Amino acid sequence: MPETSLTALVLLCLAALLAGWIDAVVGGGGLLLLPALLLGLPHAPAAQILGTNKAVAIVGTTGAAVTYVRKAPVRVGTAVRIGLAALTGSMAGAFFAAGISSDVLRPVIMVVLLGVAAFVMLRPSFGARAEGEERGPLTRARIVTAIVVVGGGIGFYDGLFGPGTGTFLVLALTAVLHLDLVTASATAKIVNVCTNAGALAMFAYQGTVYWQLAAVMAVFNLVGGTVGARMALSRGAGFVRGVLLVVVFSLVAKLAFDQWA
Repeated sequence: MPETSLTALVLLCLAALLAGWIDAVVGGGGLLLLPALLLGLPHAPAAQILGTNKAVAIVGTTGAAVTYVRKAPVRVGTAVRIGLAALTGSMAGAFFAAGISSDVLRPVIMVVLLGVAAFVMLRPSFGARAEGEERGPLTRARIVTAIVVVGGGIGFYDGLFGPGTGTFLVLALTAVLHLDLVTASATAKIVNVCTNAGALAMFAYQGTVYWQLAAVMAVFNLVGGTVGARMALSRGAGFVRGVLLVVVFSLVAKLAFDQWA
């Protein structure tokens, strides 16, 4: 485990808890977890940050996926096929991520954060409620498109950088497969487990994971993910919108200060 103060460890665990909750409800827990690791471990190599992030995130995502599958109308077979493509894409992304420096990573994360924030602000209804049943059958063309674009493309991004993957998956699955938001979020969790697994396997092979720190944070991430999934199923995701925007802008401000101060 890297050297960290007790205060930093507590804050990282709280970030993991909240990230698991946000990720389960609307996706995008990495928007909080990855920057928190960058701030909490300022001298750690970028590859170690990315690897540790995946080791934490896969636990909470799995807990959320199990909760959703038990209670939401998920087409598990379709989700698994997309997930297998995502696993391959994330392994490829993680392979290239090993050479990325923190100086490059921070600006990229800020751009992603601002892009997601702009989308949420311009689409007030995003994530507010599920909008009924699927809008039409899942044709072969739509499934193939989802496997290639959603699975391969977003999977590669998740392995390479990661923040916002859950949100991007929800958006893409809603657009490509015409799912309502709750079903899209549930499907996204299954796919996200696969992307995390692929990236984590590559990071583990390269030896770029702080396993002890990840194990501690993963407990909190699991609790947050399970609770978040239950709340999404019972109340919808609209109540997270304001919290997500506050967190995003706060992190952008902090990362910008650290980058250019």
